[in-house]
Amino acid sequence: MKRIVRTMAVATAVAAAMSVAWPGSTAWAAKTSLTMGMVLEPPHLDPTAGAPAAIDEVVYANVFEGLTRIDQTGAVQPALAESWEISDDGTVYTFKLRSGVKFHDGSDFDASDVKFSLDRARAEGSVNAQKALFAAIASVEVVDATTVKVALSAPTGNFLFNMGWGDAVIVAPESAEGNKANPVGTGPFTFSNWAKGSSLDLVRNEAYWGDAVALEKATFKFISDPAAALAAVLAGDVDAFANFPAPESIPQLQADPRFSVIIGSTEGETILSTNNAKPPFDDIRVRQAIAHAIDRQAIIDGAMFGQGTPIGTHFAPHHPAYVDLVDKYEMNIEKAKALLEEAGHGDGIKATLKLPPPSYARRGGEIIAAQLREIGIDLEIIPVEWGVWVPEVFQGKDYDLTIVSHTEPFDIGIYGRDDYYFNYNSDTFKDVMAKLNAETDTDARYALMREAQEIISADAVNGYLFQLAKSGVWNAKVQGLWENSPVQANDLTGVSWSD
Repeated sequence: MKRIVRTMAVATAVAAAMSVAWPGSTAWAAKTSLTMGMVLEPPHLDPTAGAPAAIDEVVYANVFEGLTRIDQTGAVQPALAESWEISDDGTVYTFKLRSGVKFHDGSDFDASDVKFSLDRARAEGSVNAQKALFAAIASVEVVDATTVKVALSAPTGNFLFNMGWGDAVIVAPESAEGNKANPVGTGPFTFSNWAKGSSLDLVRNEAYWGDAVALEKATFKFISDPAAALAAVLAGDVDAFANFPAPESIPQLQADPRFSVIIGSTEGETILSTNNAKPPFDDIRVRQAIAHAIDRQAIIDGAMFGQGTPIGTHFAPHHPAYVDLVDKYEMNIEKAKALLEEAGHGDGIKATLKLPPPSYARRGGEIIAAQLREIGIDLEIIPVEWGVWVPEVFQGKDYDLTIVSHTEPFDIGIYGRDDYYFNYNSDTFKDVMAKLNAETDTDARYALMREAQEIISADAVNGYLFQLAKSGVWNAKVQGLWENSPVQANDLTGVSWSD
């Protein structure tokens, strides 16, 4: 007997609120457009071909959809698959697809598009930034137009969750190659216009298969400077900033009744990423010295104005399996110096610190450079744009140290990937992850997650700094924006204006 999983879609778009004009009264119609501020402009708009979170922040759930989707609580919900069956051994997933779905160019969506998308993502030459999500797929079979069968090489406890990532959205073979500049999905919004360096527009998809969204138009305005972001909010040039970049201005906005200010959580582990294969950072004693020299709270206070939670491993503190390892490497300058001396670097180390644009990196980098200088590590700070960071650091692994917030959900598995940009290689860690992938019991999975956290902390793979807070600021009349960020998204499907 097969175990049947059938879940009804629960997301219903909120209808646009309209006031009724009675004789002698003043009518006010709720707005049907929204301007969302974003710190970073995406390099392109294809989530299946790029790592930057800014891509998903525009298109996830809005333009593109997957077999499943992740909701604002982090739970898996149906999307293009309305239901699924899982074989008793956990290796075969049979998805029942929705009927009558069309891509934005008018072409029909069916099982062949699912097969194309999954095979493309896992292909040898795939450019998918999260190709590892598809590694367990052994075959994808089209049963009929609305049924697709996915066979796995081994049970994978997170498979349905993985299919809800932006990297797993379904695309059509006819339009896939053009999605970077002209994204064609099945979502409730269609791409309209992109003024590079300024803004991007989406409009409501009137042919959407599901319930119509309330917003007729959504504009993403790119504002990287914190002072400019504050000015735009105060002037009403933007209606919302889901991730407000000026934490120092939060008290001012909290005191202004025109705005809602929500401090939520993210999946963003902010780390001092370390090239474990490059001397001297291939020596665990050097990495441990760095860990002992870092004052996390000083970084949080100085770079984030107190917003952030210290972490000692690559795992979200709000997760029930989180292990608090912050005190594993207590701040101890003398111990850090002794470790460097033992490693043969008593005369000091010179290295580079490449910093991408976010304020947590640029501000935090200055503080970390000062902290490491105390133990004899002299860092040359090199500011880089994302267009340089991605090919040079993430893909080319041409770096010593960098700072980045890894905002992908439940992403500790990246430490087990071959040739990942940390250049970390641990058979012990890989063995734990293999057991985790095969395990379905919740308690057993949590135990393995804890073990994985202990391993990377003990190896001081990276400098673990803090969990990125989500500082949301928006017009008090705006409803339906996510308070937390379980995935990289500005999901506008439930957003509307109150009257």
